[in-house]
Amino acid sequence: MKELKSILEACKKVDFTQRKAALATVVKVRGSSYRSPGARMLITDDGKWVGSISGGCLEGDALRKARQVIMNKKPMTVTYDTREESNQNLGIGLGCNGVIDVLIEPVDPIDANSPIKLFESIVKMNVPVALATIFDSANERAIGNKILIAPESTLLHNFFNPQFEEIVKTDLRTVFKTRKSEAKKYTLKAVELEVFIELIQPSVSLIIFGGGFDARPVSQLAKSLGWEVMVTDECVAHIAPVFFPDADKLSLCHRQFIDRDFSITSYTACVLMSHNYEYDRDVLQKLIKTETSYIGILGPRKRFDKMQDEFQTAGIQLTNDDYHRIHSPIGLDIGAETPDEIAVSIIAEIQAKFSNRSGGFLKYRTGPIHQRDTLSDQVFKQVHLHVPARASGS
Repeated sequence: MKELKSILEACKKVDFTQRKAALATVVKVRGSSYRSPGARMLITDDGKWVGSISGGCLEGDALRKARQVIMNKKPMTVTYDTREESNQNLGIGLGCNGVIDVLIEPVDPIDANSPIKLFESIVKMNVPVALATIFDSANERAIGNKILIAPESTLLHNFFNPQFEEIVKTDLRTVFKTRKSEAKKYTLKAVELEVFIELIQPSVSLIIFGGGFDARPVSQLAKSLGWEVMVTDECVAHIAPVFFPDADKLSLCHRQFIDRDFSITSYTACVLMSHNYEYDRDVLQKLIKTETSYIGILGPRKRFDKMQDEFQTAGIQLTNDDYHRIHSPIGLDIGAETPDEIAVSIIAEIQAKFSNRSGGFLKYRTGPIHQRDTLSDQVFKQVHLHVPARASGS
């Protein structure tokens, strides 16, 4: 979401009386690539871009293709074959061992159906949405058409026709559960369509309970990732703006009013690091009643054990779901000692939690680093690589 917001901000600064622009999106990957499907880049006709679709190796050619799209005012999909023996036409040996499809669409700020207008509305909604985009079809007028739905299956936008909605709506609903973006093929009126289905999720919100010195690097690192950061404490001296210059909200809030002063959703991570046992215990009691997906408690395991004993005495029962979202001790095991190192450990664990990943060493991962269309990858390996399945990078 940070990249998307950066693209939207950059687009606002473009003087469209003088410049023209296009939006490039990675829509399909077979094999390995630096960026996964959903990566985007805004390109202007003066050779500048914001965002990326690769590690820098495809951007130059994408710029040339973008100029063609801008001139013709028609979207197009470009396929890049980055295997060692196939990519000499790009002028370099990339050796990424992947085939990447990139949809490039013209950006017209006046057009109500402009992809930029759509993404602006998505960011404002601040809820997860499922988006289907046609990127390959014999009917060229269909390329770039989109359907957007909300979690309750409410149709928010349809650029094409009702029939398209009917054939993709089941997969659009499913993506809310799987959280896995993928390219799929459909047939509409005897015309084959290839569609990129993706889940676009809101930015993570982080609430730090306790404004001590060790909370500062946690706040700074979270902001560098584009997260919304809020810091609250019962001591006004702990939440001076000079300590948290980049935080979105500093709140002097008593523990009993947490649910009143903060909107806590499933995309909110909560970190308890006040060093005040009773405060953290009382805050935890409030948080388990909210939708937060992550609760991290700084301190030794026995601290949380003591909280559980007191909860049990008070008749408060923690569920399996509660234990799944409560992390105590907090953070990944990276040998962190200093406040900055501990901040890395905490933020990395939250990132892993919201990405549904284990946080282990990538060298021991047996599958691709980025999410892939499994069937497409299997076909790619059988037809192109002729090698047994093994760990792949990007």
